[in-house]
Amino acid sequence: MSSILTNNGAMVALQTLQGINKSLGMTQSEISTGKSVANAKDNSAVWAISKQMESDVKGFKAISESLSLGESTVTVARNAAETVTDLLTQIKGKVVASQEENVDRDKIQSDLTALRDQIKSVVGAAQFNGLNLLNNTETETDSRNVDILSSLDRSGSGIAASNISVGKQDLGTGAAGAGTASSDVSVNSAAVAVGATAEFTTFDGVGATDQLVAGATFKVTGGAGANFDGDTSGDAYDFSEDVVYVARDGDSLTDVVNNMVERLNFQAKKDGLEITFAANATTAGQIDFTNNYDEAISDSNSVVEQSDNADLATLESEADGTVGGGLELLEDFDITTDDGAAAALEAVEGLIQTSIDSAAAFGSVQGRIETQSDFVSKLTDSLKSGIGSLVDANMEEASARLQALQVQQQLATQSLSIANQAPQSILSLFR
Repeated sequence: MSSILTNNGAMVALQTLQGINKSLGMTQSEISTGKSVANAKDNSAVWAISKQMESDVKGFKAISESLSLGESTVTVARNAAETVTDLLTQIKGKVVASQEENVDRDKIQSDLTALRDQIKSVVGAAQFNGLNLLNNTETETDSRNVDILSSLDRSGSGIAASNISVGKQDLGTGAAGAGTASSDVSVNSAAVAVGATAEFTTFDGVGATDQLVAGATFKVTGGAGANFDGDTSGDAYDFSEDVVYVARDGDSLTDVVNNMVERLNFQAKKDGLEITFAANATTAGQIDFTNNYDEAISDSNSVVEQSDNADLATLESEADGTVGGGLELLEDFDITTDDGAAAALEAVEGLIQTSIDSAAAFGSVQGRIETQSDFVSKLTDSLKSGIGSLVDANMEEASARLQALQVQQQLATQSLSIANQAPQSILSLFR
């Protein structure tokens, strides 16, 4: 049945043309934007995933910058530590040369002083963007570690930042300062009373690897009446000055004992005392000393301890001490005397090892930062590729589809024109 009121053919042709025009518009949008999913309307699920991945890419770009900054900082510290190691090696050569009596020790001391001043200059200049990793004299908790942002970890419970922790080393030559006796020294949850006994095991419940509070002072008192247990001569074991070590942030009980042993042996050599100190091999926190004098000592090989004996060297623990540098003993090197040369030879090897350990620690961290930086770069590229596979338009396909839709549009337009002319045929029936 033909009708002049309803043209079904024209309606079908019009709907077809509208569909083709819609597809053509979408294809043209893909070509102009380069995306098959340009907004949430195109595909809400894919768009949401891609936006989350884009935010991660932005975050990893910031992480890459953080890693570059951290790597530069650690590189400066490592180079400085290696330079200090070389300078200490030269100092060792001077110290060894001073062991010969038929040399001009005053001139050797001048050379040693120049090398020591150069170490100070290197350590002082080893900073990047205001951060010096060769200075660890703060007493605040966790002041030793510097965190470098290294990653973003996404999980079902959310997102969290990960860090690479860089431990500060200390190659300074500043002297430690004994603390005041105004308060107790906190050791983890325990408290050590001021004037605690010399036997380090008074730290009840503190293990060899437990960290001590920064600023805690450990001191063997020098001077008249401060002799070691068993001395009956009056001053045969007397130190000329106090031996002090102040715990720095991150120090364990073992660190404190080892540093005290190093300083005690240095002072003994410096004062010409024939006694040797060593960390107790079986009991954490104890220091043994052995006398090398000919006279019999009733308590040789004893643990340094506080008792009622008036001739005992006292070991005190106090609060708020001034942390010294890792190369503190270098300031006391005086090779112009036999005892001073012997003391320097006793200590220089330990100082070199301190510097070597510092450089090795920085080198290890630098390698880790470089590895993480490479990984972050590759991960960022993978995320970008993933985003592209989700939302980028296939330009070859879009180009082919555009040409096909343009042909369909022309045909649909022609079809609509033919359909609109169909009612005119009814006029011939009324002629």
